[in-house]
Parts: sequence; structure tokens; C-alpha cells
Amino acid sequence: MSAAIISYAGWAFLPGLVTGWLQSIYYGITIRAGEPKPQPGSPRYQKHRQRIHMTVILAYLLYTLYEADYWVQQNGDFYQDLGLLPDAGEKAIKSRFRRLAALYHPDKISTEDPIAHAAAENHFVNLKSAQDTLSDPIKRLAYERFGPDVLKWQHCKTYRDYLLSGMQASALPLYLGAVSFLVILSFTSYLQWGRFWRYFALTALFTLEYHTLTRPYFTPLLMKILNPILTTLTHHAPLLPFQLIILARKATFTLFIALGQLGNLFPQKPPPSTTASSPHDLQQLARLENIAKTTEAEASRLIAMETTPFIGDEAGTKELRGRIKDWLVNNTIRNDPEVRDAMGRAFTKRRLGAPVGARASSTA
Repeated sequence: MSAAIISYAGWAFLPGLVTGWLQSIYYGITIRAGEPKPQPGSPRYQKHRQRIHMTVILAYLLYTLYEADYWVQQNGDFYQDLGLLPDAGEKAIKSRFRRLAALYHPDKISTEDPIAHAAAENHFVNLKSAQDTLSDPIKRLAYERFGPDVLKWQHCKTYRDYLLSGMQASALPLYLGAVSFLVILSFTSYLQWGRFWRYFALTALFTLEYHTLTRPYFTPLLMKILNPILTTLTHHAPLLPFQLIILARKATFTLFIALGQLGNLFPQKPPPSTTASSPHDLQQLARLENIAKTTEAEASRLIAMETTPFIGDEAGTKELRGRIKDWLVNNTIRNDPEVRDAMGRAFTKRRLGAPVGARASSTA
């Protein structure tokens, strides 16, 4: 969890710098000399920046996954050390160890270089640990799910002991820290965009890890999807459950960082207004609307009657219509008690939210 926070801090400003650099290169390639470039803040400039920024974030996601997988492959596992597949039986494991021991036993390597002799001893010790661990069904099951850390848990006798030790050493601190981090952020204005997907990704990671650790067989995601694709299309060694968990954790927290960066590209919508109109205000608005419609109809009828003597005089008729309509509106609507009350309420609410210096002008 701490590594994810440090990684997020390191990537807080780097994507923006890389995006600006790539955008300058993009304009240098696509825009001819002498033609104006989009100015910062213009819609075209912002659209290009958004697309380039999203490309940078996607490249970062792919690179971190590749980096994590490369690290896993460099560290290897006991099956790779012995040159066996994960489905090898106990007899094949012991036979393969005897063959390698005949080749790499320190007593059979004649060298006067102390460094080379020490390296040969370490290699043989690793082969012996691999043979001892994979030959024991309980240790083998624990190793495939927790990795080489099981060699440190000497007090464990059953797989339940290994499971409890693994949960206390790795899973429990990770998930407690992640949930606490997300809960704290939920009370702030930071990382609000994509909050649902963060919880969803963390839940999916927990489900995958729980299923992987508590089943005596390899998860179908590993056996039916990932390993067949990796071993068929590339020279990638088959992944073990603990290696799958490492990659899934890295992908999840990398996704957290990516969502934090994507939130800057998609502005949040302002929250809806919490002020609700009361039934009394709605009744007054409906009455006001009815009065306005009635007044408009009455005004049109009276105007038609009063303008009869002015037929043929277009300028006089137009002026008369305007003055009669203004007089009817001012004397009918504004003098209505309920309309005056509604307008007073509206001005009162407006004055309450106004700054101190603005209240005098609003009452004037």
C-alpha cells in the first residue's frame, strides 16, 4: 500500500509534463511551418491534450504490467529452477534433482575462485530447497500460493497454518490499508472521480485472491486463460498462483493511479441543488402563471376595442397598444397581494445570500 502511495506521488505531475512534451512534438510534425498552432485553452488544443494524456496513461498501465511481469520472471520459481512444469509429479521432481545435483554439486565443481565456489553452493542450496518444498504436498501447496516466503514459516505444519500466516503477513495489512485509504479519501475532495471503480477493483482483487488461496487447485483464470495464452503465443513460463496475485495487485493499484490521473480530464458535474420548493411556493407560481395568462388575454381584448378609432394609423396604433399593455400589467399583476408576497419572499432569499456590501444595493 505504501509503495502504491509513493508511486502515486511520483506520478502526480509526470504525466502532465510528458503530455505537454508529446503535444509539442505532435504539433511540430502535423502543422506546417508558418501555420498557426492551437492556442492553450482553445477547444482544439484541449481535445488534443486530452487524447495525448489518455495515451500516456494507457502506456503507463501497460509498462507497469510489463515491468511487474519481468520482475516475476527474473526472480523465477522452484519449477523453473528445476526445469519442470507445475504439473510435475513427486517422482519427476526427485529424479530431476538427482540429475542436477550430479552436475552442480559444489564438490564436483573444480574452481579456485572463492566467488564462483560460493555461487555454486548457493545454487545447489536453492535446488535442494526446491526439491524439499515440492516433494512435500503441504509445502508445495503453500509455496504455489504464497511463494518463497513459506520457507520462513518454520512453525507451520498444516496448510491452515500456512494460510493464517500468509494472511497475517501480507493480505490483511494490504486490504486494511487500502480500505482505510479509500475511506479517508471519500471524506475529501481528492480522487472522487472513479470512486466506484476503485472499490470495484479492490473487491475483484480480494475475490480473486481469496479464491486462489483457499482452493486446492489452480484458479480457472490461470489454467484456462492466462497460461495457455502466454505459453502458446510467447516463451513465457507458466504462472503460479502467487505470481498471478503479484500481477493482480500491481494492476489494481496501477489502475488506482490511472483513475486519479483520468479524473483531471473529465470535470465533475456540479451537485444538484438541495433547495426544494415548498408546496406554498408552487401554488403561488401556478397562480402567478394563471394571472399572467388571464391578463394577457384581457389586455388583447381591450387593446382591440380601444384601437378601433385608430384603424389605418399604424404608428399611433402601435404606440397605443404598448402603453395600454404596460398599464394593465403594472396595475393588475403587481398590485395582486399574493404576487407581492411571492416577490417579497424571493427578494428576502436573495438578500440572505448576498455579501454585506451588496445588501444595501439590493434593498434600494
